[in-house]
Amino acid sequence: MKARRRSITAILAFTSLLVLPDVPAFAMHISEGILPAQWAILWFAASAPFLFLGLRELHLRGRRNLHLKPMVGLVGAAVFIISCMPIPVPAAGSCSHPCGTGIAAIFIGPLLTVVVASVALVLQALFLAHGGLTTLGANLASMGVAGALAGYGSFILVRRLSGRWWIAAFIAGILSDWATYTVTSFQLAAALHGDAPLGKFFLTVLLAFVPTQVPLGIVEGFMCVGAYRFILTRRPELLKIFAV
Repeated sequence: MKARRRSITAILAFTSLLVLPDVPAFAMHISEGILPAQWAILWFAASAPFLFLGLRELHLRGRRNLHLKPMVGLVGAAVFIISCMPIPVPAAGSCSHPCGTGIAAIFIGPLLTVVVASVALVLQALFLAHGGLTTLGANLASMGVAGALAGYGSFILVRRLSGRWWIAAFIAGILSDWATYTVTSFQLAAALHGDAPLGKFFLTVLLAFVPTQVPLGIVEGFMCVGAYRFILTRRPELLKIFAV
């Protein structure tokens, strides 16, 4: 009986998705066509060196550790799924969503996180209409670079200062998420502020994300704690094998 009810519920939920009216899509991070060409090119140039270094690290570390690439693939799948839950923020021309780069960074390091974030962003732009190809450099700079560096750096620093992994993981999840949206807000403000003061426009965009992104950042903190605890209790050797 319970199985039948679950089946009926799933069918109804799927059907409701089919009959819902079309609404304007707000792609994850910065949507296609939002950034002027010069800004899109600038952010491609800014994120490209990190992607190059990440691919180089994947090649070098992959030769020494045959288990690395499968692990990177699993982490990449996690980032893709976690960041596929957008909440539209029309006032910002973008959307809020968890990123997953904090979790990735503490497991495989920030440069490899840039690589998996780039793959996730390309797939989402091509098949889910989240983000865009012209804004790929900007989205990679915010989620892949800023998010990964903030998450990894805060995890290492807090772990050394407090000695408690769960505090470090929690803060890494929060700061990786909030760093992503701080950079996204700056990217939008820098490109679109026009005659308005950059600082004021930046704060306006940043505040538009606050109602959704503050709680989502806290959720990411708990997600990081849960993921780290799972590995620590089930396969603690992986933390040593894949440590940067």
